[in-house]
Amino acid sequence: MARSVLLDTSTVSFQDLLGNGKSYEVPLYQRDYSWRIDHWEDLWQDVLAVYGNREFRHYMGSVVFQGAGDKRFSVIDGQQRLATLSVLVLAVIQRIHELTSPDTPDANTERIEILSRSFIGDKAPTSLLWSSKLKLNDNNDNFWQEYIIQRRTPPRMNALNDSERLLYKAYRYFHDQLGTIPELCTDGERLAAFLTEAVASRLLFIQILVEDELSAYTVFETLNARGVELTATDLLKNYLFSRITADHDLRILQRQWKRIAGIVGTNKFPDFLRHLVNSQQEFIRSQRLFKVMRERVSTAPQVLDLLETLEIEADTYRSLFDHTHEQWRGNREARRMIRALEIFRVRQFAPLLLAVFRRFDEADRTRVLRVCEVISFRYNVIGNRNTNELEKQYNLAAIAVHEGQAGSVADVSRILLPVYVTDEEFRTDFAYKAIPATGTKRHLVRYILANLESDASGRDVDFDGDPFTIEHILPQNPGAGWNEDFPPEIQEAWISRIGNYTPIEAALNRDLVNDGFAAKRAAYYRSQYETTKSLQAEEWSPATLQQRQEAMARRAVHIWRIDH
Repeated sequence: MARSVLLDTSTVSFQDLLGNGKSYEVPLYQRDYSWRIDHWEDLWQDVLAVYGNREFRHYMGSVVFQGAGDKRFSVIDGQQRLATLSVLVLAVIQRIHELTSPDTPDANTERIEILSRSFIGDKAPTSLLWSSKLKLNDNNDNFWQEYIIQRRTPPRMNALNDSERLLYKAYRYFHDQLGTIPELCTDGERLAAFLTEAVASRLLFIQILVEDELSAYTVFETLNARGVELTATDLLKNYLFSRITADHDLRILQRQWKRIAGIVGTNKFPDFLRHLVNSQQEFIRSQRLFKVMRERVSTAPQVLDLLETLEIEADTYRSLFDHTHEQWRGNREARRMIRALEIFRVRQFAPLLLAVFRRFDEADRTRVLRVCEVISFRYNVIGNRNTNELEKQYNLAAIAVHEGQAGSVADVSRILLPVYVTDEEFRTDFAYKAIPATGTKRHLVRYILANLESDASGRDVDFDGDPFTIEHILPQNPGAGWNEDFPPEIQEAWISRIGNYTPIEAALNRDLVNDGFAAKRAAYYRSQYETTKSLQAEEWSPATLQQRQEAMARRAVHIWRIDH
């Protein structure tokens, strides 16, 4: 029987979480505090809802903890909510403190002691400073303990880092919001009741206790907790850093991580890592990445070697998805193909290109880019086929290149032949393809029209730089004059067909608006674009549109082609 990934799942209140001597530690390598005003406002509205109705309970989503010892837990997911609620508690305590006379101890002093011990932590007998039940990450905890927990104003706000500034702003936000509730402004007893009877008791969580990091990763993939989510990047980072014990190595790793994340982007790190692995070894899917890393990278030297490789490959990886990268300076053809792959919104080719960059010269890299462009256009864009098989085939080609078994572009092309859509299939797919020329798809339509025009006219038409506009022959908002050939009930199905598009000068396009086809045809004849000038059919109907698209499809077969 498969072992469950959960130790325990239960519904708990904020008071339950912090009661009975429990303490929580955010792993040193997790993200910094990142909640902002929109998150604070949402939480405040939830608090007001439970405060205004004693029967109301509000669920705050799930929190995931890993046991680190008796009543000590590591926070896997939920640190943003725990930290922010603790900040709210401190703001309530500060409000009570402001009602307390320094010369005459009263009930409010006792309330502060009770609330602080219940929700914040203990006071050291020597320094008389409070220590927190919640310990934040390495970048935030000093500020958290020295200023937020002690309710002190930082001496120099401009010296704080972004997350420290957010923590202090959150504290000031809740302190100010408490001042907007008249009955709380002057009554310590009511402030204490607000905290214990509303915030602590009626804000509820689904608490999930997990056994290990792998369990946490599995749980993470199904969570949809509110707020700034724990990401796959966080979990991978936490695991890798947890393998390091020496402070010197940890500092090296932190610097490397920062450089890598700065190059590829923090949220792209799991893709980068998976694509790097797939460029050298057997194919793994994103769902298995964490498990594979645990199996293959378990010691400090292995972690350091991995990060060294990632840093070496990071800039190359970034260049594969950025046509403006300096890597493509001076190679106009490669830059154009990278731009095309950006427009296609595909990434499956990355492992192959990473391997190719290690082994091939610039000329052959450019030729492999062309192979990827053609396969992506046939398979992904026009064919809209399932990408599972495509990823596997790219992986096979990448391994062959990495191991020296595929030493030429022809070798790579042969390995990719199973995912090269045949001419007949591609022609059929293209002949019936519809793509709306709106949003990001507008760039894709321009790409197709520019390539067709380049083929028809014999001149290079830049799909990004050429000033042509996309003309809908059957207009996007057809007038009544179009209803005979395109009855209203079928118009939507034909407007976005590739055969209904043609490139045209902006000035000519402005004059056409929703004219009938006869007027449009006269304007088309004055166009410099060959594919538009040749539009001289007697009528524009579903039949003539289909004929034109089939002719386009026949030309597309030899425009987007690999000679194996």
